[in-house]
Amino acid sequence: MRTRVTELLGIEHPVVQGGMMWVGRAPLAAAVSEAGGLGIITALTQPTPADLVAEVGRARALTDKPLGVNLTILPSINPPPYADYVRAVVDSGVTVIETAGANPEPFMEQLKGAGLTVIHKCTSVRHALKAERVGVDVVSIDGFECAGHPGEDDVPGLVLIPAAGDALTIPFLASGGFADGRGLAAALALGADGVNMGTRFMCTVESEIADSVKQAIVEASETDTELIFRPLRNTARVASNVVSREVVRILEEGGEFADVRELVAGARGRRVFEEGDLDAGIWSVGQVQGLIRDVPTAGEVVRRTVRQAEEILDRLSLSARDPQGV
Repeated sequence: MRTRVTELLGIEHPVVQGGMMWVGRAPLAAAVSEAGGLGIITALTQPTPADLVAEVGRARALTDKPLGVNLTILPSINPPPYADYVRAVVDSGVTVIETAGANPEPFMEQLKGAGLTVIHKCTSVRHALKAERVGVDVVSIDGFECAGHPGEDDVPGLVLIPAAGDALTIPFLASGGFADGRGLAAALALGADGVNMGTRFMCTVESEIADSVKQAIVEASETDTELIFRPLRNTARVASNVVSREVVRILEEGGEFADVRELVAGARGRRVFEEGDLDAGIWSVGQVQGLIRDVPTAGEVVRRTVRQAEEILDRLSLSARDPQGV
């Protein structure tokens, strides 16, 4: 299954693993890449830039196929040393960087000069067009169904993906709401060049998060998420639990960020993944959890996603040629 994305990234299948905080580590990324997709290590999951280089090395011991690193750049009171992480990405020898959050333009000359392919994650067509103008190679367009930050436009993938296809000239990935070959086939039909899957890869054997989190995803429905920070215009989709429901309540009743700061602390969310206490903090998950019913290997996710998509597209092609089934 060849697309502009597979050709550009040097991968076999148009399936990319999302760069997820506390999840995108070497074993998962390597397994996805080894199966023919693109695995992505999350830079800020590593405590220092040097640790990031070491983590890429850990993945390189498991696969020699293309790998990527995600770097999400967000304004904060005490920001990480983003420039140092960018240098670490360059030094690590990966071929792809996925940027998200702020405009990657300040780093584009450095990244392109090092020969990296740049993917930028966007939640709207206007932001995707800006990313195209500053020189990114691929856009990952994130629909409202996604885990994490879906933007403030509330546009689902069924509309956002073809709208992006109409506007962009560079390749793009469909992100948010994808878990299997049905989604991949649909994304290709809507004009995308592949899919980015996060929640689906969280729930795999190589994902180094607590088994209780994976089981919670398997048992959850598509309605078991909360949209927090809506009144603050910084919406995030997270799992519905005691903490996220309390955050929603406080803010809906007129509270400010200071009133929920301790509840949403990243250290608490990390405890969920490491200790398996589902109510320790907030943790990101997409509505697509309603389609996830097992915990396979990451390689199996890639292979069966592509296999199912090919079967669907072949069936539709045959039906179009012979609508009477004769």
